[in-house]
Amino acid sequence: MATTTEILGHVINSEQVDRARRTLPDQKILNGLAETFKVLSNPSRLKIIHTLAQREMCVSDLAALLDSTDSAVSHQLRLLRTMRLVSYRKDGKLAFYTLDDQHVRQLYEAGLEHLTEDPIS
Repeated sequence: MATTTEILGHVINSEQVDRARRTLPDQKILNGLAETFKVLSNPSRLKIIHTLAQREMCVSDLAALLDSTDSAVSHQLRLLRTMRLVSYRKDGKLAFYTLDDQHVRQLYEAGLEHLTEDPIS
């Protein structure tokens, strides 16, 4: 039988709270996840993620797509690379970017699907 306690006027199921607490990820993991979502909160970076989910591109092509400068796009890519959301390969003097792995694509696509689905009336 679950034990209940009243704390500040709320009935608390201690067993339920303890079970839920045991499933929480480590604080370091939660901080990293929060930082990932913070980096993804920028529309320009989301445009980059969207594009790289479909094809590999170099900085100049991404800059043209975003009506931006190579420098500004490089800055955004550096942030995305730091968070392990994108990776690149060198071909001569050019760097070609792609999503770091399938998880980044799934994260983006899940968010997009959530926002574009028809709400239940």
